[in-house]
Amino acid sequence: MSAYTHAAKSGGILSKLWGNLAVRIFLFVQTLIVLYPLVWNLLASFKTSTEVMESPWSLPAALNWDNYVRAFTTAKIGDYMINSVLVVVLSMVMLLCMAVPTAYVLGRMKFRGRAFLSNFYMAGLFIGGVYIIVPLFIMMNDLHMLDNRLWLSALYATGTLPFSVFLLTGFMKSIPHDFEEAAMIDGCGYFGTLFRVIIPMARPGIITLIVFSFFDFWNEYVLALTLITDDTKKTIPIGLANLMQIQKFATDWGSLFAGLVIVLVPTILVYALLQKKLTEGMMLGGVKG
Repeated sequence: MSAYTHAAKSGGILSKLWGNLAVRIFLFVQTLIVLYPLVWNLLASFKTSTEVMESPWSLPAALNWDNYVRAFTTAKIGDYMINSVLVVVLSMVMLLCMAVPTAYVLGRMKFRGRAFLSNFYMAGLFIGGVYIIVPLFIMMNDLHMLDNRLWLSALYATGTLPFSVFLLTGFMKSIPHDFEEAAMIDGCGYFGTLFRVIIPMARPGIITLIVFSFFDFWNEYVLALTLITDDTKKTIPIGLANLMQIQKFATDWGSLFAGLVIVLVPTILVYALLQKKLTEGMMLGGVKG
């Protein structure tokens, strides 16, 4: 009996080891699939157009930094990036100013109509911006709001508000009411409690929202294409699409790939810097929400 038990345990250990090995191999292959186009794009950004066409899989003969210079000067990637940064920052400020207090009220307070408001915001999750793009364009054109980065930022913020409220409400509900009651006993009002107690304790959820919203705002294409026609106010996705069309006929592939690398850098930096907080926020949201 003991020999059978020992054999069963050994078989279980071997099965577990083979399972772990299979998972590691799968994750390694997935990592290669994701990293390969990024590395290829980075190497291609240092090549001349001739090298890209004749030997696309080889290493660059020399590091041609002129590709990046042309991407900033000729292709105006720098101007597009400034516009995108401005739009993203404005959108993020507007979104946090609306989403955090709304989630605080819906998640912490009891009042008549709270269920209706929660369902109202939930319904907004099923309305995509593409479905209302035509009436939205007509309305903004009638109100003379086209080619305005401020109004574009406001649309980004309001379009992401339902998901933001849904995400933050779960974090707000998970905070024990004892902290809130202690703050009120010490003389804090609703706003003091929100800023001194609730927001610091809901920081993982807020950081998660910031990261998701940044990716959404930075890569948004349809609204920016429809509502911004002035070339000096276009965001980076529109500028990159224009660059792709121009460089395809100019055969300046090096500066095109350099522009792609420049666009990827902020996204990679944001994720690298906030990856730990993002993972923590997602885990807390999944457990407590």
